[in-house]
Amino acid sequence: MESTELLGIKITPGTMEEFCRELTRLIARERQSFIISANVYGINLAWQLPWLAAFYHRADLVYVDGAGVALGARLLGYRLPPRLTMADLAWPAAAYMARQGHSLYLLGNPPGVAAQAAERLRLASPGLKILGTHHGFFQKEGPENEAVIAEINHLRPDVLMVGLGMPLEQRWILDNYARVEARVFWNVGAGFQYWAGAIPRCPRWMADSGLEWLFRLLLEPRRLAKRYLWGNTVFFFKVLQARRRLARSARLPRP
Repeated sequence: MESTELLGIKITPGTMEEFCRELTRLIARERQSFIISANVYGINLAWQLPWLAAFYHRADLVYVDGAGVALGARLLGYRLPPRLTMADLAWPAAAYMARQGHSLYLLGNPPGVAAQAAERLRLASPGLKILGTHHGFFQKEGPENEAVIAEINHLRPDVLMVGLGMPLEQRWILDNYARVEARVFWNVGAGFQYWAGAIPRCPRWMADSGLEWLFRLLLEPRRLAKRYLWGNTVFFFKVLQARRRLARSARLPRP
């Protein structure tokens, strides 16, 4: 999958089929690989945290998850395939991995959620090799962290899905990947909660209209108000600044 940059952050837009084929290629490589999603919150954090921006540029797959990123890209003249949401991506990806014989380990989210997500993924894709699960409420240094790594290394999954929340999951991967025997590290955020049914699914009409962020804001206003209301404002201010610069250079028509 070809990469490009959006406001200084790497993205690798592609279709579901392209994502799945690339996943197999990454698993077969000699070196470890990294998959991360591109959403407004992540890009805003990357502008503040140089190490996270470097992680985006180092990642092998940066798929477009957020509706805000997709809209911002269109305003800047990009022509991208439909975004791949975390809530939707798991089911076809799981079916593909079951057919290919790829193995998984699910790490993160509240206690019990990863196990429930694994059960539902197996029901949807019989034969899917989910080797183990562990919640994300463990000490990220010291004996608890070492025990988690030891369990993963005993099982040696092809893909380690890490759902600790951004930017903690990226920091954990960077601090530990060299000692973890997994081929691909896939950051999934709250993905297990979606797959387990712990978070209600956004109505299709809202998702298709790019309003999934509003649905989540209504569910968790206290936790997400700053992320979505302030964060979206900051992001689109930068998009409009970039659009004006492009308009002045005649690369885009003036709005």
